[in-house]
Order: sequence, then structure tokens, then C-alpha cells
Amino acid sequence: MKKILFIEDESALQKNVGSALEKEGYEIISALDGETGLKLAQKEKPDLILLDVILPKMNGFEVLESLKEDKETKEIPVIILTNLEQMENIDRALELGAKTYLVKTNYTLTEVVEKIKQTL
Repeated sequence: MKKILFIEDESALQKNVGSALEKEGYEIISALDGETGLKLAQKEKPDLILLDVILPKMNGFEVLESLKEDKETKEIPVIILTNLEQMENIDRALELGAKTYLVKTNYTLTEVVEKIKQTL
């Protein structure tokens, strides 16, 4: 079973996306802030990380940068799922090593699940 770490501070979104992914047969690990998310990534070595940018304690860019600098986690694919639509944020995330950048308002839950399947 593929393991997905979802780092997102909105618990309602965590539940919705988590449930949808569990129905697809994925194991979901959740973190509500960047710091916890990074620790879980290092401990659990998930198959994919779904990462928000605006997070308490450590933002998504800092988490992504730390993941990519660590030889244990740098190969884990990261999909950014956020509300930030500015090009500079998209460019920065992709430069830091994110596989895909999804703006929450532009994608349905089904489309997010599809992107995850494609990435895995």
C-alpha cells in the first residue's frame, strides 16, 4: 500500500482529501504544520507528500527545501496543493523540486486524486 503524507493546516480539507485517498487504497499520514510534517516525512518515508505552502511553524517552501536537502527524503515526490496562484510561488516550488503545483480552487478532489495517481 502506498503511503501519502498530507501536510495541510485546514483540518476539513485534510479529512476530505484523506478520505478520498483512503477510498483509493492509500495509507494517509497527516500533519497540521510544517515542522511536524517534516519530522513525519523523515520518520515514515512516504511514497508521496502533498504539501500546502501556508503553514504554521514552517512554511511549505521551507519544508520542501529541507526535504530536498536530506538524502533520506530528497527522492520523495512532492505535490504542492495551495491557494497561492502567483507565478513566483509556482516557479519557486518547482525550482525547489516539487513535481506538480496545484491551486486548490482550480482542481476538484477527483482531479487531485488523479494527479497523485499519475505522480505515483
